[in-house]
Amino acid sequence: MADITAANGVITVPERVYDAYVFDLDGTIYLGDQLLPGAKRLIDELRGRGKPVRFLSNNPTRDPQQYADKLAGLGLPTPREEIVNTTVAMTRWLLDNAPGRVVFPIGEAPLKHALEAAGIRISSDPAQIDLVVASYDRGFTYEKLQIAFDAIWFHKRARLVATNPDRFCPVPGGRGEPDCAAIIAAIEACTGTTCAANVGKPNPAMLHAALSGVDVELSDCVMVGDRLSTDVQMALDAGIVAALVLTGDTAQSDLLALKPQDTPSIVVDRIDRLLPPVVWAELGWQVQERL
Repeated sequence: MADITAANGVITVPERVYDAYVFDLDGTIYLGDQLLPGAKRLIDELRGRGKPVRFLSNNPTRDPQQYADKLAGLGLPTPREEIVNTTVAMTRWLLDNAPGRVVFPIGEAPLKHALEAAGIRISSDPAQIDLVVASYDRGFTYEKLQIAFDAIWFHKRARLVATNPDRFCPVPGGRGEPDCAAIIAAIEACTGTTCAANVGKPNPAMLHAALSGVDVELSDCVMVGDRLSTDVQMALDAGIVAALVLTGDTAQSDLLALKPQDTPSIVVDRIDRLLPPVVWAELGWQVQERL
């Protein structure tokens, strides 16, 4: 890796092009309804070079087709099969680890539709619930919390699992929306239980699902994201190159306290710096170009 000086300090750029790339979406490829600078030309260039590109998201408020539609609308047409998010991960986890169990999803329509489509039984009757599935739910209510409480604490039958551990989801303007961790915390606080499983990033299963069918060595792949606790940690746990972009949740100052083993190999201030400087020179790229 090579260090170069950027407006916000020293960043570490790669010295070669890798064989496959997995990208987080929110805060990495786009923020809100806008592509982040350099995203389009990077993805176009990687695809032009025949490099497999896959996308991951811990956000369960859309299903893969909705993500594909959004990417297409932003100028990055992508088959839904190349997108894995926590609605997919949770559905697979339940089918593999809790077949036939009854679940109560605290989440939005895409998660519920995915569970129903997979034949997973859903109930709001605390006496029947085996698993409470916490998720990013902008319609979270006291009634939902009461159902979870009764299933876990009163009936003493249900376990708590979750789609993702994120504290908040970044939105434009430097703001954020409380995410799944807030729902988990509310349920844990009143029931005294502990979340038994969290299927989203940093669980390496998400990464393996995204790379299914991609015939490359993990050491030749890059996981790109904006969060140390999910994107980077998952990459490190899976043995794949970790790349951090400073366009979302993480600031340069957050890296100062990291132990060497927790530090991403690549740190860039904009996503198209994932291509090494020699490639920038070949392509005649300039930093001023947004897309």
